[in-house]
Amino acid sequence: MPKLIECVPNFSEGRDLSVIRQITDAVESVDGVSLLDVDPGASTNRTVVTFVGNPDAAVEAAFRAIEKAAELIDMRKHKGAHPRMGATDVCPFIPVSNVSWEEAIECANRLGRRVGEELKIPVYLYEKAAKAKTRANLSVIRAGEYEGFFEKVKQLEWKPDFGPAVFNEKSGATVIGVRDFLVAYNINLNTKSVRRATSVAFDVREQGRAKTKDGTPWGKPVLDANGEPVRIPGALKYVKAIGWFVKEYGIAQVSMNLTNIEETPLHVAFDACVEAAAKRGMRVTGSEIVGMVSKKCLVDAGRYFLRKQRWSEGVSEEGLIDIAIRSMGLSELKPFDPNEKVIEFKIQSAESKKSLVKMNVLEFCNETLSDSPAPGGGSVAALMGALGASLGGMVANLSAGKRGWDDKLEYFSNWAVKAQQLKDELLSLVDEDTAAFNKVMDSFALPKESAEEKTARSAAIEAATKYAAEVPLKVMETASKSYALLAEMAEKGNPVSISDVGVGALATRACIEGAALNVRINLGQLKDEKFKSDLQEKLRKISADSEAQFKAIIQVVESKLSKS
Repeated sequence: MPKLIECVPNFSEGRDLSVIRQITDAVESVDGVSLLDVDPGASTNRTVVTFVGNPDAAVEAAFRAIEKAAELIDMRKHKGAHPRMGATDVCPFIPVSNVSWEEAIECANRLGRRVGEELKIPVYLYEKAAKAKTRANLSVIRAGEYEGFFEKVKQLEWKPDFGPAVFNEKSGATVIGVRDFLVAYNINLNTKSVRRATSVAFDVREQGRAKTKDGTPWGKPVLDANGEPVRIPGALKYVKAIGWFVKEYGIAQVSMNLTNIEETPLHVAFDACVEAAAKRGMRVTGSEIVGMVSKKCLVDAGRYFLRKQRWSEGVSEEGLIDIAIRSMGLSELKPFDPNEKVIEFKIQSAESKKSLVKMNVLEFCNETLSDSPAPGGGSVAALMGALGASLGGMVANLSAGKRGWDDKLEYFSNWAVKAQQLKDELLSLVDEDTAAFNKVMDSFALPKESAEEKTARSAAIEAATKYAAEVPLKVMETASKSYALLAEMAEKGNPVSISDVGVGALATRACIEGAALNVRINLGQLKDEKFKSDLQEKLRKISADSEAQFKAIIQVVESKLSKS
């Protein structure tokens, strides 16, 4: 897998689209970088930009963007609702794939050094890149904001990590670092009161609020033995939150940063705000995600809200994401398009144009029917397996929703979730089988003029053919897992769907037998006898198990059909 790192710089300009465009043009001027999202906010006067690339390209793109922002944004004139300290306020790196924390930290250091030395902007490192624990927290570094930094930067303890210890009047200072995936998430309230929104923020954020002697926000603070204010913690760990008013929407919001979405997921933060607002006589009307979000955040939220509705969780990823969008009102202020806002979808958008799975049924059939050798029997076999698992999942979902079977909801829902997983795995193998075939063809096209080239070509052909045999074997192994699902549905599922179970079993068997043919034709081309022997043994065992399980399921199906 290629190295991929995400960068999410925040620029102190959210109103002038010309300035924003010039900054994002600077990002896109670097080869190897993909601009994923640009999210400007007028009230905050801030734009969150998201892009990904290999580490070297990401560092170069971030530098060019910071350089352009320093040229175009004058902090002496900046006003906005969001805390800020510079034209490029913060620039975090987040590892995406095949990039270690150490590599990401090196990216932050390289960028910080260049910004400090070449642009003469004070740079502070934060989170995992911080050189001292006391300066790891962004809010601690940014305290005092732009206006307070003229004096703050002169203090010894606030000497920048890179760049001059003199505040750059036009560009301010910049914070660069490495962090876990963070979700910037705002909750919409049916009020215009910043004070009331702030009360909700205090209720939910980890830091909570300062304890006062009379219990009021404006009362005299209670101090501990060290003279520090005693705090009443909020409901949620790993959550930072403030209240503010958004002029363009005419509402107050609770603005949150969720810094550990495993510990405090999106849906948990949403419901906590719903509860806190209700206690104060307010209502949450919706929410918005600033920047991008991981697919898992929305899929987990969709499952959570289906559980609350006492409904089966065996829904497609697309369906789960739709439930999450509707349940949390993510489209209240502006349409929420998962293809634009979900990072995995955006990264895959270029590849999806080549994906067989993204074709409609007619396009897939036409492509198979054409004179191109791929997609062929291997991809079609994987698709049949996906359809078999889908039918099993359909019966599970119908059984979960059957009237009078409420006590069986969790049982059938769990099987439907497994069906979704199997379907997704088999669909991914539809494309992988074609990719394996293309890899074999590419190896045959390698040059073979010299002895060295012939040796390299033979090795490449052998390796590609092994892969082409392993993929349909993986199809067989994955599809065989559908038998357990179909057997349960045959025995315990909604009896009116027994014929669907039968078709699912037939499709699964056809998938396994078809994939076996593809394993065999590739094994015949190999020279590695041990590899061939091992795969042939696996092939024999899976095929025999498949036949036995298929017959058992069909026997149940035939028995129930004969009684109907």
